[in-house]
Amino acid sequence: MPASPSARDFPSDLLAGQEELHHVRSELLALLKRLPWSVAPHDGFSDTGGWRSVERSASPGWTSEEQAEVEKLRARERELAVFVTCHRYWQQLSGPDAVAARAALKHAHEAPDEPGPAS
Repeated sequence: MPASPSARDFPSDLLAGQEELHHVRSELLALLKRLPWSVAPHDGFSDTGGWRSVERSASPGWTSEEQAEVEKLRARERELAVFVTCHRYWQQLSGPDAVAARAALKHAHEAPDEPGPAS
C-alpha cells in the first residue's frame, strides 16, 4: 500500500461508512446549532462576577421531536464510528501506515482520484 492511500485503496463499504459518518455529523451539528441552548426549559442566567462574563437568555427547551431527532442522529453516529474504526481493513495495517491511512480515509471524499478532463 502506498504511504498516502487514495480513495481507491479503501474497500467501498468503508468509504461509504466514512462518507455517511461525515454526513450524519454535519447534520447533527447543524441541528444542534438551530436548537435552544438548553434541552429543558430554563429561565436563563447572568454571571458577571467570574473571570469571564456568561449570559444566557431564557430557553424554551427542546420538543420531544427535537430530542428524538438528536438521539437518532447520535445513535447513528455511534454505529458508524464503530463500523469505521473496527473495520476489518485496519487489521492489515499498523504503526505509521495505519495512522496515515486513517487520516487519508477522513479526507477521501474531498478530492477525486481521477484527474479531470484536460482543458
